[in-house]
Amino acid sequence: MSDGHLSINQETIKQWSLPELAEGCAKAGIDKVGLWRAPVQGYGVERTAALLADHGLSVTSLCRGGFFTALEPAERARALDDNRAALDEAAALSTDTLVLVSGGLPEGSKDLHGARERIADALGELAPYAAERGVRLAIEPLHPMFASDRCVVSTLSQALDLAERFPADQVGVVVDTYHIWWDDQAPAQIARAGAGGRIHSFQLADWITPLPAGVLLGRGQLGDGSVDFRAFRTLVEATGFDGPIEVEIFNEGLWARDGAEVLAEVASRYAEHAC
Repeated sequence: MSDGHLSINQETIKQWSLPELAEGCAKAGIDKVGLWRAPVQGYGVERTAALLADHGLSVTSLCRGGFFTALEPAERARALDDNRAALDEAAALSTDTLVLVSGGLPEGSKDLHGARERIADALGELAPYAAERGVRLAIEPLHPMFASDRCVVSTLSQALDLAERFPADQVGVVVDTYHIWWDDQAPAQIARAGAGGRIHSFQLADWITPLPAGVLLGRGQLGDGSVDFRAFRTLVEATGFDGPIEVEIFNEGLWARDGAEVLAEVASRYAEHAC
């Protein structure tokens, strides 16, 4: 069904509980999952770790930390505390990767440079804490349409400019096809990231239009849109990357369907379009 690299991100089959995810993936012969903090916290971090171990599943990433761009000191302190908690959770789940959504512009601000520098400041505080726990911080660039409210880091180049201020085993990047497929500099930046050992996560989702209202839930099933997944995989693996490939799709249409059917379709589309 898969080539052994496939990881199913929890949000792709959001309709499933954690026990259903564990049982469904194990039954399908998929031994890797990416997790999100809220459902893990709801089920219990230690309980989640035990559940996945019982089903022979490993955690390829935990999402999400970040939101570092606030101007108000108390708010920034709260964000750092929350990220330390996320790193503790990642360590408890035995994953080496915490995905960061860095944060948008504070209300009333138009200072992109200042926001990115506050991200660097936060990374400087968190990177040693992460290293102590054996967890890497993975900066995820988001499509520019999210720059104002969600993530001022819009390209791999911008993400690497931040990551390269720190050791590669502490801070790297996420290569997510949904967010970077449009960027003609992406191939060179993937090579740059790989040469530095900074590809900490590789994620797949397709780009489909028209985008839905709210745009966040506009990720497409593999093969339904504009992304050449095999080309991106070739670029990533040419750097020596041999890690998990996580399918992360936020799509209400998929969430309304039977979870086992969606899982089988994801595995089939992955084999067809990304192998």
